[in-house]
Amino acid sequence: MQQPQQPPGLPALRDIVLVGGGHTHVGVLKRFAMKPEPGVRLTLICRDTHTPYSGMLPGYVAGHYGYDEVHIDLRRLAEYAGARFFADEAIGIDHGARTVLCRSRPPVPYDWLSINIGSTPRMDALGGGAEHAVPVKPIHRFNDRWQTLLRRIEAHPGRTRVAVVGGGAGGVELLLAMQYRLGRELAAHGRDPAELSFALFTRGERILPTHNARVRAQFRDTLARRGVEVHTATEVVDVAAGRLQAADGTWHGADEIVWVTHAGGADWLKDTRLALDDDGFIQVDDTLRSPSDPRIFAAGDIARQVNHPREKAGVFAVRQGRPLADNLRAVVTGRPLRPYRPQARWLALISTGDRHAVASRGGLYLAGDWAWRWKDWIDRRFMARFNDLPPMTQDAMKAPARSRVALDEDESAQAISALAMRCGGCGAKVGATTLSRALATLEPVAREEVRVGLHAPDDAAVVRVPPGKDMVHTIDFFRAFIDDPYVFGRIAANHALGDIFAMGAEAQTATAVATVPQGLEAKVEDTVYQMMAGAVEVLNAAGCALVGGHTGEGSELALGFAVNGLIDSGSADEDGRSGTALMTKDGLRPGQALILTKPIGTGTLFAAHARLAARGRWIDAALTSMGQSSRQAANCLREHGATACTDLTGFGLLGHLVEMTRPSGVDAELDLAALPLLEGAEETVAAGILSSLQPANVRLRRAIRDQPAWVEHPRYPLLFDPQTAGGLLASVPAERAEACLEALHALGYARATLIGRVLDPGVALEPIHLTDGHLRGDLQT
Repeated sequence: MQQPQQPPGLPALRDIVLVGGGHTHVGVLKRFAMKPEPGVRLTLICRDTHTPYSGMLPGYVAGHYGYDEVHIDLRRLAEYAGARFFADEAIGIDHGARTVLCRSRPPVPYDWLSINIGSTPRMDALGGGAEHAVPVKPIHRFNDRWQTLLRRIEAHPGRTRVAVVGGGAGGVELLLAMQYRLGRELAAHGRDPAELSFALFTRGERILPTHNARVRAQFRDTLARRGVEVHTATEVVDVAAGRLQAADGTWHGADEIVWVTHAGGADWLKDTRLALDDDGFIQVDDTLRSPSDPRIFAAGDIARQVNHPREKAGVFAVRQGRPLADNLRAVVTGRPLRPYRPQARWLALISTGDRHAVASRGGLYLAGDWAWRWKDWIDRRFMARFNDLPPMTQDAMKAPARSRVALDEDESAQAISALAMRCGGCGAKVGATTLSRALATLEPVAREEVRVGLHAPDDAAVVRVPPGKDMVHTIDFFRAFIDDPYVFGRIAANHALGDIFAMGAEAQTATAVATVPQGLEAKVEDTVYQMMAGAVEVLNAAGCALVGGHTGEGSELALGFAVNGLIDSGSADEDGRSGTALMTKDGLRPGQALILTKPIGTGTLFAAHARLAARGRWIDAALTSMGQSSRQAANCLREHGATACTDLTGFGLLGHLVEMTRPSGVDAELDLAALPLLEGAEETVAAGILSSLQPANVRLRRAIRDQPAWVEHPRYPLLFDPQTAGGLLASVPAERAEACLEALHALGYARATLIGRVLDPGVALEPIHLTDGHLRGDLQT
């Protein structure tokens, strides 16, 4: 599959930042994917990688669809569009600095900003709402709450009263879907569906107030036929455990309360200078731009078109995708914006939970199973636009040869310089002013041994070696494998520190070397800042002082560190092998257990990510694993008697284990069934998607005894999968292995696993024995 991307060598000239992964923004991403705008860099900031399509949510709740059928994979779509995906949550805007403030990363600069974050439930004024009600919005968070509610009802036999608050189409449709699903689940477990009772509450005089009388009558009859109590003109003002209160003071029994009403804008918007309506939604003009800040657009439920107010419905968010994309493209190229007028009437297909639906549009009323099949066809076709990403056609790839982005005189000069032939040698350094600004706000941890470092920069750092300590040196460097410089910086630092921790040492100082693609100074500065901010966070947490470095121009973003560590002197035994403090590769002892502290699979997963063949949640989990420090794991292993340790990196599990068996003079057994794998790794390997380093690692297959017998095992290729910021592989006394694993799990290494054992050397040349599921019993024996 061919992936859209910016023309090679063209620097980012303007940043469009999309906050939120709503229906409008997925449309914007797809349109920019099919027709890239040279020089424009898109960045999507969204807490969740998978965003649900609201039109299919009731069908998902009813059990008609699986999770992936109703969710759009934002990370994959962003990759397809050549956009950066930042997994985070916006919490503010600095209008002066033109940055988006995020919950857990540095501010993200924008030239133009668009907000599509949906609505937020108004639970603050509702007593007990946060503790006892399940809000449907924001919709992208509903799945976790629904699964919890589902498990809770299934686990507690007996009468359960479910209340849905909200009498619009969304509330009625969701109630019927829940009733259908829960009834079938109880019946499947041999329980009586009559254990469940349902009630609908609305402060309006009638249900579905925006639909015609025949549609309302249809749903009144359906609710009555299914035994649902309907309370109209009943405003819920308080909720408590097992009940809710109406405005007239009446209490109604309700064990589970689902809230599908009273939504408004996110609270953080109040602290911006954006014009908001009475419900906290962003006011926008006919071009979807904020009248109070012309660099900011908004769409979907979070926006209110001042001249064309409409109810909150997914159809408007979907249809705003094209005009928003067109106006964002126009604003960066200096062309006039075009107004968008939403339709006054629209088709709504409202399901009744049981593969039956009602069509409503103005005075139109139609109903039947065929209507549900029609809705199903429409919804699946919509989802296919974003999940079944087609190869790019030649026509779609005909982007302008030159960027159309409007630049001022200084920016034009910088852009020309970025595309011109660049100098080598010291002429390839990033400018001192740009670099100093980027690093000015970073605060590396201070260590008293550092006599000359970033606090007083010189030609080199000067670091004192404390008495009784030996130095441990390591270096790592690699190019970026993900389009988030902050996350990349964190993982690069974590990867470099792994060697220090594996030796049982503490990290002391680090010197960085980075390459950054040339571009406008402001863009280069921010890239350096984001990357080094992530790295310094990790180094500081490890007590490692950043004391210097070098940053130069390159075709790709890359980062590495030379790290120095400290370990107690004289920590080797009489034979020169590792003692209690120093853990080396030659310390394996027969009879010991082999423990791996993290799952494997990063190589195949990121190879798949580059091909758009990995699910976003697989990449999320891999990044989380790669971002976990091995510092505490190393201390734990040492406390439980580990005598040998290494961190898993480019040579893969087999390569690093062979590096340990050879100098130790032992054999080792690996249990393929016990290997902890990152989610998705087995699937991508099965699809034949492997890292580019895999062939070199496979040459070590000759170290496996009876190797041909294992080639067809589904986990066999993962023995050679290169890891980035992988876990620690260590040997501990067998009798202490279980206690060690319990301690590792308590420290947060949830996937730490016993994967093998150390054997006496055999007569055969091959040191590695493979097994499939027999390890733990053998060790206990």
